[in-house]
Amino acid sequence: MPGTPTGCPDPFEWGGMHLELRSTSEYKKMSSDEAMGILETTPAGLSSEEAEQRIKTFGYNEIKEPKRNPFLGFFKRYWGPMPWLLEFAIVLTVILKHYTESWIIFILLTVNAVIGYVQSQNSQKAVGLLKKKLEINAEVLRDGKGILLEAKELVPGDVIQIKLGNLVPADVYIISGDVSVDESALTGESMPKDSHLSDIVFSSSIVKRGKAKGVVVNTGSSTYFGKTVELVKIARPKSKQEELMLKIVKYMMYLGLAASIIVSVYAIHLQKEILFILSFIVIFLIGAIPVALPAVLTIVQAMGARELSKKGVLVTRLDSIEDAASIDIFCFDKTGTITQNKLSVVDSAAFGKFNKEDVIKMAALASQEEGMDAIDLSIINYSKSINMDFSGYEKRTYIPFNPESKKTEAVVKLNGKNIRIVKGAAQTIMELCGDIDDIVSERADNVIKGFSEKGSRTIAVAVSESGSGEQLNFAGFLAIADPPREDSKSMIAEIKNLGIKILMLTGDSTAIAQEIAIQVGIGNQIHRIGDLDILGNKEQLQFIERSDGFAEVYPEDKYKIVKMLQDNGHVVGMTGDGVNDSPALKQADLGTAVSEATDVARASASIVLTQPGLSEIIDAVKISRKTYQRMLTWVINKITKVVEVVVLFSVGFFWLHDIVISLLGMSLLVFANDFVTMAISTDNVQSTASPNKWNIKNITLSSLILGIFFSLEDLLIIFIGLKYFHLQFDKIQTLVMLSLVFNTQFRILIVRERKHFWSSAPNKKLLLVNILTIIGFALLGSFGVFVPGLFIYQVSIILGITLLFMFGVDFIKYWLFRRFGL
Repeated sequence: MPGTPTGCPDPFEWGGMHLELRSTSEYKKMSSDEAMGILETTPAGLSSEEAEQRIKTFGYNEIKEPKRNPFLGFFKRYWGPMPWLLEFAIVLTVILKHYTESWIIFILLTVNAVIGYVQSQNSQKAVGLLKKKLEINAEVLRDGKGILLEAKELVPGDVIQIKLGNLVPADVYIISGDVSVDESALTGESMPKDSHLSDIVFSSSIVKRGKAKGVVVNTGSSTYFGKTVELVKIARPKSKQEELMLKIVKYMMYLGLAASIIVSVYAIHLQKEILFILSFIVIFLIGAIPVALPAVLTIVQAMGARELSKKGVLVTRLDSIEDAASIDIFCFDKTGTITQNKLSVVDSAAFGKFNKEDVIKMAALASQEEGMDAIDLSIINYSKSINMDFSGYEKRTYIPFNPESKKTEAVVKLNGKNIRIVKGAAQTIMELCGDIDDIVSERADNVIKGFSEKGSRTIAVAVSESGSGEQLNFAGFLAIADPPREDSKSMIAEIKNLGIKILMLTGDSTAIAQEIAIQVGIGNQIHRIGDLDILGNKEQLQFIERSDGFAEVYPEDKYKIVKMLQDNGHVVGMTGDGVNDSPALKQADLGTAVSEATDVARASASIVLTQPGLSEIIDAVKISRKTYQRMLTWVINKITKVVEVVVLFSVGFFWLHDIVISLLGMSLLVFANDFVTMAISTDNVQSTASPNKWNIKNITLSSLILGIFFSLEDLLIIFIGLKYFHLQFDKIQTLVMLSLVFNTQFRILIVRERKHFWSSAPNKKLLLVNILTIIGFALLGSFGVFVPGLFIYQVSIILGITLLFMFGVDFIKYWLFRRFGL
């Protein structure tokens, strides 16, 4: 099993004595007297005075969480590259006394801040739930008397009692008694661990059988459990959303800044007033900044989250929706994720006069459901599943499993005759039998080896039908294992068909891991995590990429593998259900907690499955890829529009020596482009057969070319307005506004489809918004609302030209998207 966390001794002066804390692992090498001596305690426990002093020295048995100022967190949303640009635009519009435009930009900024802040409040829950996990009671010896205390008041040196059903509240060294503990949520191991004198049981383990007295060796953040919390605290994936926004803003601002400088120099040459130049700069800023990008991205992701919720998938981190579309490696925890985290009988072998049904029946009779022993329950449940008949059998006595004798015994009565049944560890039971010769022994060894190679634990069964019960006859073996979920094999095959590599990470042995990996179709290249230690960083990455999985891993190893893959350009998914998975779940681009996951794993994950099984992961990937396609449409449309307006305004100024659109017209255009186009979030799209990557360079290049073609159309319309409509310049500005609005709506229909725009129909809501926007602005231009009016025939001609132009540009788009792989 994974080792315990290590650390340097932590000495403290207490009560005139030198008390030195040790890491939990160090106590495993000590006798009980040595451990008690180091902790300066006795089997009778600490006094209340001593315990109070130790709380002052070591602190409470809890995980401390740093407090955050919510107001400061909100106002930080106004700090950064995107907010700075918007705030600069606000200042300029106020200087120009364009207060309406100032308010519009401020509202956009605030909407983005509110949406971002609300989402951030839901993404930092893991540490809080880990802390809550320690808020339990414990039976403690204080002043020589047994009392019930809150677990947070435990200190190193306290003597406590743990028994069936208890959650172990700290790292405990056993000084008497025996227990079997379930550490699967902590270590990833599926089999319960038997612990007795001088063994360590970890904080957050669950006692499945027995009773023991132990001394607390470490509490809070110093426990194995607490070290996992520290990994959860530092785990944080880079936000692909932030990277995307910054790259888009950078490219757009480079373009806008270059155009502003060129135009400003020419304006100074023409001796234009400073207010005129400032107005032009504001228009360039409004046109170049993707003002509503954060809000649009969040809304598109929220729509994806809503779609996922209908499939039984809850999203706890919105930007994981976009990240899931790009995943190329998915790390799976084995226990509870690929497997059922429930022991089952998977095979059997009979010897002598007994058949397989006899072996199963005898094993079931020597089991007890009330004791909640995992192996007993697996045998009983299997016997029920095959409708085994126990009529005529009467259980007379039952002796539960004893870790020292390594067996369970029962006496049953059948037809007035007592039958003694013994089951337990293979070697132990076989030594008790008198009918095992060399031939039987050789066959038994082969069966045990075969079960072991398949990752199963072997349980032996022996029966005595003599009146005294002394002579035991060997009946056979049962193979006990944690089997795969029913949907695991098909789910893994489908994920591979989506172009995603599967990597299994588990705390179980290599034999068990390899058998499961082969059964579900992951592959046979399963290695010990220790095999990585002898390799350099570059070789480690290559080894991981070639492997199908790793066994005997610690929580920090899962985190390390996820982080290493991310640092080398991979987008990584991670599934899990236990505390041991939490750091990697939080670090992963898409952390997925299965339906039976612990609260800690759920809080650390990006998405949580609400139904048993893993088929919902397929839905998550496919819906995420659809969300990516919707967002890609918005981004291409936005960049194309920015290129269009920058080229149009620059060329228009050199041509006409004036701004070809008013500030108010530009504000209306921002509304039409950035907010009306939010309807893209409902569009009909198809998911792709391979991971999607944000190739900003190719997206920008294709959008740049499209934007230039659209700007040529706008310049043609200006020419028509001057040459054939004989319009005054203020009406030319209206003409330009309408051309840009119409182009925006038609452009959405073009870029939403990666083939020709008629290849698929848009969503009815998107089409309705497009039509209403075109009609609304056509009426606004025709009747002169807010802007100088045009004749209806002039508006109709402009609409017709943009409609015809859409067909021509679509062929250019089709070639560009194929050329740049969009």
